[in-house]
Amino acid sequence: MTDFFAGLGLSEWLTPERFGSLVWAVVTFIVGILLARLAAAATARAIRNRVSTHEALLVRRLVFYVLVAIVIIATMQQMGFKPGVLLGTAGFLSIAIGFAAQTSVSNLISGLFLVAERPFSIGDQLEVDGRMMRVPNENMIKSTVLVRTRFPIRRVDLQIGVAYKEDTVRVREILFEVADRNPLCLDEPAPLFIYMGYGDSALEIQFSVWAARENFLPVRTSMYEEIKAAFDQNDIEIPFPHRTLYTGSVTEPFPVEAVERT
Repeated sequence: MTDFFAGLGLSEWLTPERFGSLVWAVVTFIVGILLARLAAAATARAIRNRVSTHEALLVRRLVFYVLVAIVIIATMQQMGFKPGVLLGTAGFLSIAIGFAAQTSVSNLISGLFLVAERPFSIGDQLEVDGRMMRVPNENMIKSTVLVRTRFPIRRVDLQIGVAYKEDTVRVREILFEVADRNPLCLDEPAPLFIYMGYGDSALEIQFSVWAARENFLPVRTSMYEEIKAAFDQNDIEIPFPHRTLYTGSVTEPFPVEAVERT
């Protein structure tokens, strides 16, 4: 082993004392990282019943990174490096990196604002202007963000069209009956029946019901299915687009002749 280090020119530098320090530094680093992970996980478990999932994750990461920094400093000390020199070098490098990566610094600062304001949390469904798969923190601060799952209940808006000949009072009754039979629809807040306007081929209606946040998609699907079945059972027409042809300035019908091809 001595001949091997001598061939590499390390025999003078790698003395038995330094080799022992290097071994202890490696052991310190490995054990320290494992303990940091365990401590961070234990801290998150201890506070998860008192804070949100988002806050528990942030605390876990903060504890882990602080402990990792301490482990790295301790490891470097065992290898013979002085903490003062390391801190001075780290400060100089931080300033240099900050000037070279202003966008990253801006995103970091924006991330701190997002953490402080807590506009959304882990598990929320978000809609961001621009619809990007990976959105920088700076854009999240500047953009309009719609948090769909902020509250425990959500409103399900159902767009429905019925023929002009239908009795709208009866249509309203059928829709409320369907909502009343659906076990996933909430009784409070009550459903809403809203006229949206006169469409080209139908009376346009919005029927809105409320559901628990986790039942949004099941309610949306089941309500459309049940409304279609109820309309069929009660002979309520859901019209397809109609087009009327006029000839000249009058609205009288014009003759149409069907010719059989031979």
